Amino acid sequence: MSQSRGAWLVYFYVEETGLLSLAIVGPLIFAARLVESVDDALIGYWSDRTRSRLGRRLPFILTATPFWGVFAALLFMPPEAGATAAAAWLFLLLVLTFLFSTLSSGPYEALLPEIAPTSAERVAISGARVYFGAVGGLVGLAVSGLLVDRLGFAAMATTMAVILVATRYLGTFGVWRQARASTQTAELPLREALRATFANVPFLRFLPSFVFFQLGLQLLLGVLPFYVAAVLGRENEGTWVAILTATAIAVTLATVPILARRASRTSKRRVFGRSMLLASLVFPLLAFAGFLPGIPAEAQILAFMALAGVPIAGIYLFPSALTADIVDHDETLTGMRREATYYGAQNFVEKTAGSLSPLLLTLLLLLGSTADDPLGIRLAGPVAGAIVLAGFVVFRRYELPDNVLAETRGERTSAPAGGRC
Repeated sequence: MSQSRGAWLVYFYVEETGLLSLAIVGPLIFAARLVESVDDALIGYWSDRTRSRLGRRLPFILTATPFWGVFAALLFMPPEAGATAAAAWLFLLLVLTFLFSTLSSGPYEALLPEIAPTSAERVAISGARVYFGAVGGLVGLAVSGLLVDRLGFAAMATTMAVILVATRYLGTFGVWRQARASTQTAELPLREALRATFANVPFLRFLPSFVFFQLGLQLLLGVLPFYVAAVLGRENEGTWVAILTATAIAVTLATVPILARRASRTSKRRVFGRSMLLASLVFPLLAFAGFLPGIPAEAQILAFMALAGVPIAGIYLFPSALTADIVDHDETLTGMRREATYYGAQNFVEKTAGSLSPLLLTLLLLLGSTADDPLGIRLAGPVAGAIVLAGFVVFRRYELPDNVLAETRGERTSAPAGGRC
């Protein structure tokens, strides 16, 4: 759902319907993200303190998921009542979509540290999540493009919503027993909980890295329909976006087991950091795709997407496992399990920064987004690479070991700690 929205929302309101201009859509998406992002840490705190016969997480997931799907689908069904109504619709539906996404996803993601207590288990589950996430990404990016070309945006968004609800419930029922057993409530007052979270040094060194990568990646994905139309000169944007994203996803899937094995020999943080560095070097190459003489532009952009799939694998494989390690580290400081607070705080910062992606995209496209003047489209790659490089620089000081609780208790771990990335 998030990938289909990221790829098509700006294009839908600006190019497909002409309801809003670039100068309006970008700030509206940014404002909606900013308004809703303040509730992430609060929802995580609420979930950590919840007592129910279904545990701390299930009540949130079961209740919020259907609303998330409905509001996300309605984003692509604005009223035909002029620009003002369309702008209000976009803002309101985005806020509601983000809110119920947080209510469902925050507690859901917080189950990982409880389900997988060791580093090896966390990497294994994270690897499985990448595979299923890649299938979801293929549907959200590639299949959504095919649906757009054949059935339209409303049908595409409805299909994504149905898949969203079905798969989230399927995943929830798969961990039902563990989720019901999640009853160890955290009793820190709100102010103390937030202070302890944002005073956690490894958390502060990890968080910007993934946030910056997401910002750079969303910038690249958002520019693809404009690249296809202006640089490749193709009218079937949906089909070509599907081909390009499917290429990146295929390479990502092939790379995941290689990086997982590499992490078992070194450390999660080393492989994650090097993936960040590689992404910062690869993303700027988009500026040159189509310029090489004697090679079709289509072949050049396909080669770029394949190359980008390698670092994407590393950056999507490890963040959940790294956050679980950070939660373990927090337990050594506070004596409490506060998984949802950390995932909520991570989502808060990620959403706040992620709201900049549509804004940056619109600003770049204002510099040039046509076949005669594609400057803004060309600049998206270098800007994305610079953003990811900033995240890599921050992450270099992250030093938490792979098995935090074991090393804290003086036990030997199976994976080496590794050095700085």
